[in-house]
Amino acid sequence: MSTTRRIAIVGGGVAGLGPAWQLARRGWDVHLFERDEIGCGASGRAAGMLAPNSEVTFEEEQLLRLGQASLKRYPRWVEELTDATGADLDYRRGGALIVAVDRDDAEELEQLYQYHQRLNLPVERLIGRQAHRMEPGLSPSVHYALFTPGDHQIDPAAMVEALGEAFVAAGGHLHQHQPVAKVLIGDKLEGLGFEDGSTEYFSHIVIAAGPWSSQLEGIPDGILPSIRPIRGQMLVVELGEPPLVEHVVRAPDAYLVPRRDGRLLIGSTMEERGFDPRPSAGGLLDILEGAREAVPGIYDAHILDYWTGFRPTTLANQPVIGPTSIDGLYLSVGHGRNGILLTPITAYGLAETIDTNELPSILRPFAPSG
Repeated sequence: MSTTRRIAIVGGGVAGLGPAWQLARRGWDVHLFERDEIGCGASGRAAGMLAPNSEVTFEEEQLLRLGQASLKRYPRWVEELTDATGADLDYRRGGALIVAVDRDDAEELEQLYQYHQRLNLPVERLIGRQAHRMEPGLSPSVHYALFTPGDHQIDPAAMVEALGEAFVAAGGHLHQHQPVAKVLIGDKLEGLGFEDGSTEYFSHIVIAAGPWSSQLEGIPDGILPSIRPIRGQMLVVELGEPPLVEHVVRAPDAYLVPRRDGRLLIGSTMEERGFDPRPSAGGLLDILEGAREAVPGIYDAHILDYWTGFRPTTLANQPVIGPTSIDGLYLSVGHGRNGILLTPITAYGLAETIDTNELPSILRPFAPSG
């Protein structure tokens, strides 16, 4: 195979695995390097809500359009990945319920409803009895809610596992437990240097190492954006029978995501704690209390698991995807809380960019500045 089509992906989350799989399908000689195991960062620890509409915040319309474009590609993405691996990704399109538990929450929800109306997003107002008809386990204090029918969800851990399998089946080379130390750049891009002292040549390199991207040596100043880890804590309880909830429920201080396998994921905090992976009693207490305010039955649910993850977040709170000013060097970083949602658009778009030297128009607002 031509050495001009030998590419390294640094990072084994969905921001790296997705483009790696698509490039392998296009005939590239793709080598993916992960310092630990694939999905060990934010990707395998996310809740998997695919919700560009309900998660939109004021003045983020550009990111909303990118999320909507990625969501439209999800059915194709899931079909291709399922065909390649036979995996059950628990992909569902049941919508989500955003609930208010007091008057102040209701006023904020009304503002959100008006904002959705201005953006022509699909949303339905519900009074208390309508919300309780959808979710009988809601607290009696829930008198106002919004239903966002366009929300989807997926199991990110299952998707990561399937991506790894599909990538290898397509001819990709998966190198786990092989941390990259530096990017080798002389007069041009040369390759990678590893922590064990070895080096390898690559004609193209994609940096997709999440918040760890900034720890790579050799990348000139101004190429990488500032990326910091925003820690999130997640709690998993038994969904129960009958289930505590059947839809994704977004409460003011927690969200609840039911899984077909009988788990209920409850998250998540937003904490500036660096790379400290230790869950905190206060964080888990806040999650439980926020969930119990909306769904009181949480109090009696059995705890199954808990963990932390690190969302790779830029100062602009949006991803950076595409070619840099260094020929052959690409970025797929900073997806923040939208990493799972943006997986298809990142994978298809970046693979097309690398293969054709043409950045799709949907990605141009998110191209690297350096």
